[in-house]
Amino acid sequence: MRIRPIAPDRLVAELTERLVTTPAEGRLRVALDGADAAAPDRLAEALVDPLRAAGRPVLHVRTLDFLRPASVRLEHGRTNPDSYYLGWFDEPGLRREVLDPAGPRGDGRLLPSLWDPRADRASRADYLHLPPGGVVLVSGPFLLGGGLPFDVTVHLALSAAALRRRTEPDRQWTLPALRRYVEEVAPDSFADVVVRADDPRRPALVETPPGG
Repeated sequence: MRIRPIAPDRLVAELTERLVTTPAEGRLRVALDGADAAAPDRLAEALVDPLRAAGRPVLHVRTLDFLRPASVRLEHGRTNPDSYYLGWFDEPGLRREVLDPAGPRGDGRLLPSLWDPRADRASRADYLHLPPGGVVLVSGPFLLGGGLPFDVTVHLALSAAALRRRTEPDRQWTLPALRRYVEEVAPDSFADVVVRADDPRRPALVETPPGG
């Protein structure tokens, strides 16, 4: 295993090149997996324009827009780490409305958001059409290990110290859930791309030699 420091703009460029050159039937489904502190949404947003410049239609979807209703996700309180890990995100909805329609047999009719957490009701978003050859970027925590059908997976890894340091005070209650995910799923052991993101100004790619 080799750790290769890389400038943030170069990281975006290399990820763009990888996504543009990765073949997929239908559309390319990409997971940008990481805790909020690792800023997976920000990385997804940074990829949108370069992918479009390369001729790829792009849709960015956040797991934050695929939450379950408050009556379900907050059943055991607003700061319950187990509920956050197991019950906050609507994975069946994400699969039904985004990943399956973007897959080999899908029609490309995707819903960019399902639930408005502020109003606690359906977001009433319009369906969008992503043509063949397009890329759907899905960003957020807990995306790997649950059987969601992604074609390329990127995991933004944080050390325990960096996770604690970079998590906002009012979100510290999520730390046990995020640690549990790392321990139980071990996303850095099988993601296609692993980025060490302890310092957002100095990311590093984790590279495995051929046959390693």
